[in-house]
Amino acid sequence: MDKIEEIRRRRRSAHSKLLSLNSKVYKKFLQMEEVTYSNGALTKKQKELIAVGVSVVINCESCMEWHITQAALAGASMKEVLEAIEVGIELGSGSATVSARFALEVMETIFEK
Repeated sequence: MDKIEEIRRRRRSAHSKLLSLNSKVYKKFLQMEEVTYSNGALTKKQKELIAVGVSVVINCESCMEWHITQAALAGASMKEVLEAIEVGIELGSGSATVSARFALEVMETIFEK
């Protein structure tokens, strides 16, 4: 739990610092985030669940903490978050099968001469 609280503390600190420095890029990022996660064809909850799965694939702990929290605040259940995590697990292992295709092609060039 300490790690999660530290991630939250550091996020708040960086957020405050970037705002106090009047970072135009960060302000635009916040605007983009607001638009991205607002309800549209997909609900905020659905978008946050997608972000949970992506966060797992890219192994971004801070992203996981943020998007799981935001998904819960948007009404996602623990089961929905778990399924989003499971999609990330599958997609992550799926990318390894794509990489393995190239490895198989290399094997063919070496061993099937």
